[in-house]
Amino acid sequence: MHAFTPRTRLATVSALTALGAFASLGTATAAEPALNGEWAPFTRCPVDAPAMLAADGFEKTPQCVVSTSASGSIKLGDTTVVTGRTNLQIGIVQNADGTSTVVAPPGGALVAEPATVPGGLLGLMCPSRIPVITGLCESLENSTLNKITATMESVGAPYDFNQTAGVLTDMPIVALPVRIHLENPLLGSKCYIGTTANPIVLLPENRNYPDFGMTFFQGDGTADPAGEMSRIDLTGATQNDSTFAVPAASGCGLNIGLINAAVNAKTGLPSPSGNNSLTLNDTQTRLTGLNAPGTAAPRAGEVLAEHWHSAAR
Repeated sequence: MHAFTPRTRLATVSALTALGAFASLGTATAAEPALNGEWAPFTRCPVDAPAMLAADGFEKTPQCVVSTSASGSIKLGDTTVVTGRTNLQIGIVQNADGTSTVVAPPGGALVAEPATVPGGLLGLMCPSRIPVITGLCESLENSTLNKITATMESVGAPYDFNQTAGVLTDMPIVALPVRIHLENPLLGSKCYIGTTANPIVLLPENRNYPDFGMTFFQGDGTADPAGEMSRIDLTGATQNDSTFAVPAASGCGLNIGLINAAVNAKTGLPSPSGNNSLTLNDTQTRLTGLNAPGTAAPRAGEVLAEHWHSAAR
């Protein structure tokens, strides 16, 4: 039987703490359910996803992970953006061979407050030697059209997930391909840094060890030292990656060629590895799952889903 041991739980949740690092920016989702007690943070765990429901408790063990942070920053070329509160939620199917499969919620794994690009469009592409852009820059001064926000989006499944690296420092934990959506009325709806074919690939690493805590509870979330569920809390870790390269912006503005050129020239894109960085401060990561998934076999995934739904209020 594949035991849900404290060491295994610690390795998995520590590794996934790093996922908070790539949740620096995100997208909003529909209203989330309120969950009872120890289930409260796991509002978007994809317990009803086929891969989670199919986990039998022997060869495959289902778990829920949430990682949040109040602040962070991302540097792309010559531009640094301060990020706000972030929230990452995913399901994990832990395999008996030591590998893990990441399962994203239906609305996406990343949710965060919008990040505002410093200086807006003026800061992003002005001054410029391109006459058309110079005229646009002049019209933007004191304009509400100047504001620009950035949203990070996943453009492919995570890969190279290294569970062992999660309990260590300075080792890549997961590879995450993303792109950044720049939003402003003058940029149009298709302005991105990175694309599906040529994404930014983040390789977050732990910079310090998080503080560890553990609680037990009943299936409906009620705290109980003898409960069939457990929750691990890892807090205070800082995540960082300074190895990723950043491609040029594309698809920006009605006159796509001119706007792209202005944005890339002012921002310093494309930007090679070593010139960019991502940091997420004071991450708060929580993992929950069945204490003894083998006792629920072959319905461990279904039992986890039933518990999650019983906690909804």
